[in-house]
Amino acid sequence: MPRYEVTVEKAACDGVFACLTRDPRFVEGGDGLATIDPDADPVYDCEGEVADTRTRVVAAFDDDRIDEAKRAAAACPTDAIAVREVDE
Repeated sequence: MPRYEVTVEKAACDGVFACLTRDPRFVEGGDGLATIDPDADPVYDCEGEVADTRTRVVAAFDDDRIDEAKRAAAACPTDAIAVREVDE
């Protein structure tokens, strides 16, 4: 399975939350912007490494759900979300 990173640039996020309906790992953070919480998905037991800083959220996953993350990124009207495969 590919390892991939999902990045949310907080300065670009406007809180529309179109990503939440494409991938349940996306949730509203305490600051009113999108963040990623692998434990928020009620269907899959998901594991991931998430770093949520003042400027961005970066999450790394090695599951088969990259397409869901890409759909969430494509739905973002401000292009605040990027998904990329990374080497092991």
